[in-house]
Amino acid sequence: MTELGPLFPRDEHNIQLERNVHPPDWVNPTPKDRYHLVVIGAGTAGLVTAAGAAGLGAKVALVERELMGGDCLNVGCVPSKAVISAGRAAEAVRRAGEFGVRVPDGVTVDFAAAMERMRLLRAKISPADSAERFTSLGVDVFLGGGKFVSSDTVEVGDSKLRFKKAVIATGARAAAPPIAGLDTVEYLTNETVFSLTELPKRLGVIGAGPIGCELAQTFAQFGSEVFLVESTHGILPREDQAAAAIVKDGLIRSGVNLLCCGKNLQLSPGTQRKVRLSVESHDEGYCEEVDALLVAVGRAPNVNGLGLENVGVEFDPKVGVKVDDRSRTTNPRIFAAGDVCSNFKFTHAADFMARNVIRNALFLGRAKTSSLIIPWSTYTTPEIAHVGLTREQAEAQGIAVSTFTQEFADVDRAILEGETEGFVKVHVKAGSDQIVGATVVARNAGDMISELTLAMQHRIGLGKIASVIHPYPTQAEAIRKLGDQYNRTRLTPFVAGLFRKWLSFTG
Repeated sequence: MTELGPLFPRDEHNIQLERNVHPPDWVNPTPKDRYHLVVIGAGTAGLVTAAGAAGLGAKVALVERELMGGDCLNVGCVPSKAVISAGRAAEAVRRAGEFGVRVPDGVTVDFAAAMERMRLLRAKISPADSAERFTSLGVDVFLGGGKFVSSDTVEVGDSKLRFKKAVIATGARAAAPPIAGLDTVEYLTNETVFSLTELPKRLGVIGAGPIGCELAQTFAQFGSEVFLVESTHGILPREDQAAAAIVKDGLIRSGVNLLCCGKNLQLSPGTQRKVRLSVESHDEGYCEEVDALLVAVGRAPNVNGLGLENVGVEFDPKVGVKVDDRSRTTNPRIFAAGDVCSNFKFTHAADFMARNVIRNALFLGRAKTSSLIIPWSTYTTPEIAHVGLTREQAEAQGIAVSTFTQEFADVDRAILEGETEGFVKVHVKAGSDQIVGATVVARNAGDMISELTLAMQHRIGLGKIASVIHPYPTQAEAIRKLGDQYNRTRLTPFVAGLFRKWLSFTG
């Protein structure tokens, strides 16, 4: 098979990963006469589609040219959160003195051990996405590149898979942005950074989106001197500005050197295989040599080599496969799900898009992508999580909103944990308690956002949340406090006057 970055170093953990998600001795099965569904791509969207359809009794073929599990298992969610947890542990040790815990000076991170832990855990999780498991579910697994060769046939090597319906779930990959000198230097992406075994003393990171911020902070927590370059002002441009500012302060406390508003970025070879990074930030010039460079901007959909032009599927090499709100491509027999066609490039989004595809492809369903309420989280310290509309987006759509904010500085558990920076912010439709959007900034914001997502999904108003008993003391109490805030706005002077008269009468 093709040698892939996630499989290095060749230790026992990566060998086990390979055995599970791309067995070297795998023999493709004999194709059935015709499949209800042929799925190309075994990342999250493809795996959920294949398993769900097979569980309903459909004949399913699943095609994967690289590693089953896709980005999430191999180069995304799983390895990144493993190293992030190690970075957080290191930072907790450094902060231990604030809690009266004395740690000897000179404590350092064993980077090789932290990365081995990641590879161990990734291999431990990988059986859930393995060729063996999906075969046991009744799915015919074909390893190799899949290509549409006719209106009802996908070709994989010498095998021809005839289908009633097909699903494109090939995901996306890291793409090189147009940076001066990038083609003259070696650099890492999310597809190769998790193969490192030695900690770079100095690390350059280009791009302050979620991947760039998460890994810049983690490597700083490990002990690298990190330079994070972003062309715009601040970080995380898609997020609430006040929330992003708190995360920015967290990155700086962790030791990240933030070079935002970066202009005239140029890269060139340095001494001893290093990379020279030159940039202007806030009218000041910087020229730094770094031991490694991580490029965390640019994603491209995996559309090439699929034969989409053979079956009338429209696509854009930069944007991806064109789909309607029911996940159908321009060929009504072919659907798409996940990063190859969506602006929401999250594992959980791909999961639920795949569930819609099963309904629509096999059962003439009418499930719409636009009906999905999709939260997301960036796993910095603190985390930032969001669901629904921002205030600016609501106003742009002509939706008047009222905003309620609860600072963690006034939440007892946050005070006791020493995590008072952050807030929960909720936007409701003006004149009602209908939640249209929310942002949480907290250490565990990714967990907390789900309560608000549930409320939005089932139209539970903010006022009703106030009546739900939350354990004391917890940080989630902040959400209940927002319900109290909303309910107090309903206590108009007229109503308050009536209450006073009643109490006076009954007293």
